[in-house]
Amino acid sequence: MESIFTQMEFWHWLTIAVVLIFLEILSPGVFFLWLGLAAGAVGIVMAIIPQLSWQMQFILLACFSLVSVAMWRFSRKLFPQNEAEVSHLNRRGEQYIGRTFTLLEPIVNSTGKIKVDDSSWRVKGEDAPIGTQVKITGVKGIVFDVEKV
Repeated sequence: MESIFTQMEFWHWLTIAVVLIFLEILSPGVFFLWLGLAAGAVGIVMAIIPQLSWQMQFILLACFSLVSVAMWRFSRKLFPQNEAEVSHLNRRGEQYIGRTFTLLEPIVNSTGKIKVDDSSWRVKGEDAPIGTQVKITGVKGIVFDVEKV
């Protein structure tokens, strides 16, 4: 088994890097990418210093892997996702917060309806007559919280 490791050359590491990056394409999660980059870095080091022992190669792989994963985690904290980039796919009502609509039915006893695009939604807010412009301030389930404009 040791003979396999003693014959590792730079192109072996570059092949491992390509395989790991390909695995990243097949399984999302952005983890294999960093391991692949670490293996690629070991391949580059091996191209520069080909006489490295196999033990040193694996130590380098471990170090490069830890550093690359740590840098990825640090960068995610340093550059959080922009609120505009966050998907509203399963929370459809949130995309309407801040928009203004006209009441379809009056708000009576804090409940009414507005027309949003091609559907009507229930709203809660201060009592208001039909035709009043209201601004959506929040969503609770399938009911919008509104205030008069």
